[in-house]
Amino acid sequence: MSHPVDIHVGRKLKQARTLRRFSQTDVARKLKLSFQQIQKYEIGSNRIAASRLYELSKILEVPTSYFFDGLSDDTMNGQHRDPEMDIVVALAAIRDDKVKSRIVTFIEDVSGMTVARQT
Repeated sequence: MSHPVDIHVGRKLKQARTLRRFSQTDVARKLKLSFQQIQKYEIGSNRIAASRLYELSKILEVPTSYFFDGLSDDTMNGQHRDPEMDIVVALAAIRDDKVKSRIVTFIEDVSGMTVARQT
């Protein structure tokens, strides 16, 4: 069974990767890993070493502390819901790229920030 911290860090990895519009393969290539390894990180079945977490923070342009944001005693007890992750999962489920793009633009407008786009 995965440790709650590993699950939390994996969710944050998936969130940052998705928001940057990187595929698991994109991230894996930059780390010289398989996309399956990124999948295992994201579901928390494999722990992410500190050095790898540092590399991921550079690739995804987030501070290393980002991966631990929102970590609490509730998370440790498996009772934490991450509303940001709920949005990422819902957005990823949308198949129409035009609709998805419009929603991302709306969120950017409301938040006042622009998400880095993959070219």
